Amino acid sequence: MSAFDLLLFRFLLASCGCLAAGLGVWALTELCRRCLPDFSLQRSTWLLSQITVLATFLVILLPHSERLRVIPQIELDSETEIRSTAPASPALLAPASPSLPTPAPEANERSWLAYGAQAWLLVYLLGLSFSAFGLWRGRRALDYLAATGDRVQALHQHAGFSTTSNPALSARQAAAPLVIEVDAPISPMLFGLFQPRLLLPRHLRNFDPLQQQLIVEHELTHLRRHDLHWMSAGVLLQTLLWFNPFMRLLRENLLWAQELGCDRDVLRNRTQAQRKAYAAALVAQLRVQHQPVQNALAFGAISATTLAARIALIRAPSTGARKLWARCAAAAAMAGMFAGSLAFQPAIASRSEHLAQATQSALDSALQSVNSSVTQTPFSCTELADAASGRRLVHEGHCDERVTPASTFNIAVSLMGYDSGILHDAHAPVMPFRSGYADWNRSWRASTDPSSWIKNSVLWYAQQVTAKLGAERFEQYVKSFNYGNHDVSGDSGSDNGLATSWVGSSLKISPVEQVDFLRKLVNRQLPLSPKAYDMTFRIMPPIRLSNGWEVHGKTGTAALVLPDGKDDPVQQYGWFVGWASKGERTVVFARLALDQRQKDHPGGGRAKEALLRDLPARLNAL
Repeated sequence: MSAFDLLLFRFLLASCGCLAAGLGVWALTELCRRCLPDFSLQRSTWLLSQITVLATFLVILLPHSERLRVIPQIELDSETEIRSTAPASPALLAPASPSLPTPAPEANERSWLAYGAQAWLLVYLLGLSFSAFGLWRGRRALDYLAATGDRVQALHQHAGFSTTSNPALSARQAAAPLVIEVDAPISPMLFGLFQPRLLLPRHLRNFDPLQQQLIVEHELTHLRRHDLHWMSAGVLLQTLLWFNPFMRLLRENLLWAQELGCDRDVLRNRTQAQRKAYAAALVAQLRVQHQPVQNALAFGAISATTLAARIALIRAPSTGARKLWARCAAAAAMAGMFAGSLAFQPAIASRSEHLAQATQSALDSALQSVNSSVTQTPFSCTELADAASGRRLVHEGHCDERVTPASTFNIAVSLMGYDSGILHDAHAPVMPFRSGYADWNRSWRASTDPSSWIKNSVLWYAQQVTAKLGAERFEQYVKSFNYGNHDVSGDSGSDNGLATSWVGSSLKISPVEQVDFLRKLVNRQLPLSPKAYDMTFRIMPPIRLSNGWEVHGKTGTAALVLPDGKDDPVQQYGWFVGWASKGERTVVFARLALDQRQKDHPGGGRAKEALLRDLPARLNAL
């Protein structure tokens, strides 16, 4: 499973975790509401609840979140884990038919979990876009409504701002926001985080002057208490976690607590008659307005189902004796809930991620087993093509599968070396053997020049050439040759592409691609200097066939690499590639075989013998 897939999986798990946290927070707040009536009247209760759910989401999403774990991670027995994640079908691991091509590594199936996580990310982004669009549309509607109204220039001429019966308003009029009167059946409302505006419906002038003053003071109290900031924070948190229904419930309770808080501040030390007038104004407003507005602080931001509860709280003065205690209880409850998420959610995230990796690993292992079953079946290929026209002359066997080029890649390295000036002629430069060089062949433990390098397939000599080229130029040459899969990165995490990418590692080529590369070589169609062609031809000694054809070729031997990265001790690849010429006619060829190892008889030599044995008859038949 790739790093991106793991990130997607974490996002999916974080989404599930925040749903669980939302349920837990909602259950806790409901319990506290029943036991502590003042608990639900605090704004901090509901905003902290939303923050707790978001914090749980972020804790699971963050990498290395297991470092925050409070309780130890629960480990599964490795054998149990393997049994639970490994494919159960024995058919998946059965040897495949030798005629089937080996699937390329990039074509391996991905875990259904990765696809599910990708689908959820797409759904989340679509939902987030829809929620953000809804907020923008609501704000645009409010702006349009404000644009259709008239600004109240002289506030003292509006009964709601009269200071005759309420001197406290005189001190607040100086800080009053822009007041706009609209002819629409709305509730008095305050909106605009950075530029607050107060919308007052014209029908408000029909209310009793005392009711108008109380309603206006209610909206100005929102401004004084910074309720617009609290509401905006709640809306933002709900939008980010739009898929969590508990975030909507918590935000609605935040709005409820804000309205009750303003009611409490406006009615503090008021007479019972004034309280009744306030409640009557609330009922009258609910009858006039069509529906509550979600993106503003409205005096009538209630529904008919909650009207009775709000009026009951309006009529009953609140002592506020347990206000501080209720706030402390809210903070302690949310802190406990978040600590619970630290204790369990990261452990779940880490464990689930580990299981996801194990599932993907089991799938990859199964696919590698299939690949190995196909590849380990002995096969051979003979590919011949006319160098001039490119017409395929022979195509027998398993010729389309990419495998390591082994020492046949020395033809390409020779072209690079002579083109770049690293190699001079057939016998220069001479490079001395040094301790630490690859030396598993006795002939390699000596000073070597280009001719002996090609003859003996001296690995360390080729490595010196590629090292002097450098990674960037080396890769450019391989791409300009269109050589196989172009991958010279080497073994994963080893940074050995310059040294061994062509020896049982990342670089792979098929017999068909070998023939295509050799056609460009003999036709001099590669972006190289004439010297590169001339000297490469010269250091590849010719072989005279009985029918007069002259053959230039290069062998290559490499072990089959098993899924665990180790060399197969039983089987090996053998290559023989090159061209045969007679008169004006040139034929390029590639012979590849995977068969049993033979002591003192490498696979490349056996491939060469097999091709040269058949080649005269094949050429005579052309």
